[in-house]
Amino acid sequence: MQGDLISLRPEGLYCEAGDFYIDPWRPVDRAVITHAHADHARVGHRHYLASEPAREVMRCRLGAISLQTLRWGEPMTLGDTRVSLHPAGHILGSAQVRVERRGEVWVVSGDYKLQADPTCAPFEPVRCDTFITESTFGLPVYRWQTDAQCLAEIAGWWADNAAGGRASVLLCYALGKAQRVLAGLAQAQALLGPMVAHGSVTAVNAAYRASGVAIPDIFTATDWRRNAADTPPLVLAPPSAAGSPWLSRFGDASIAFASGWMRVRGARRRRALDRGFVLSDHADWPGLVQAIEASGAQRVIVTHGFEAAIVRYLSERGVQAHALRTEFGGEAGAESDTPVSADTHPVAEHLSESPH
Repeated sequence: MQGDLISLRPEGLYCEAGDFYIDPWRPVDRAVITHAHADHARVGHRHYLASEPAREVMRCRLGAISLQTLRWGEPMTLGDTRVSLHPAGHILGSAQVRVERRGEVWVVSGDYKLQADPTCAPFEPVRCDTFITESTFGLPVYRWQTDAQCLAEIAGWWADNAAGGRASVLLCYALGKAQRVLAGLAQAQALLGPMVAHGSVTAVNAAYRASGVAIPDIFTATDWRRNAADTPPLVLAPPSAAGSPWLSRFGDASIAFASGWMRVRGARRRRALDRGFVLSDHADWPGLVQAIEASGAQRVIVTHGFEAAIVRYLSERGVQAHALRTEFGGEAGAESDTPVSADTHPVAEHLSESPH
């Protein structure tokens, strides 16, 4: 990528013409942030630029930072470039970064999904010459059902557990996934019983509400024990809470995980889960292909995930494509700053599958 509009440096993706980085993993002077997950929005930068809808979740995650925001599509001049942010559909405020210089246009996708989500703006295709795309679920095996189907499965599991006197613990990422589930199950709450949120989920819920997103009121664990402890709840907690003393207060419980990784046989067994629900905030294989085609890009740079399958698929169709390894963690990195490589993903054995 040497000499390109956007290149790779030790700090991360860098635009020399504008003198800024996109989602850098080491401290820099100016960072353009696609979204607030920990593997993309890190502490230590001097100045941050993000979308206006991301303002509250950025503050929630990073505290008192020097933050400037842009409305969707609002252009900003940085050095010799024009930069604008466009909805990525991943979580609240998630953005694609469009960079233009002298008629050449690059787009950095960040993380994205094409499925509808009531808690964030939908993905917006952005035409460009070069598209830098994620590939977290870049294998043909990854194909999502509709949200309605998945939420109905979660509600049925919750109802069965409640009828048997068991709590239902749904492990899901505290930023984005939990709010999507809560919004989708808001009506079911009145029929099935109380919902309880881990403290990390509660904090993000407040940021979403402050951003104008409708999130139903739910109990904290303390409030549940005080007011509704005789009714088995649905408990939303981050994966890091699995096996923690915090969960023991709910007594007998069924443990499930909502993640795209649940699409592959064996992933649930390896985590010792009772249930797995296939719900991802990333694009599946058809979504990745659709987004890349909609960009119109004749050059595609594929990052974090199963890059090889996407690169081969595009190359066979006459698109100039190559992989770029970064320190972004995809879905597995949403809860921590620990980089995740394709070699350690739970479906690494599928790397040799044909993309057709």
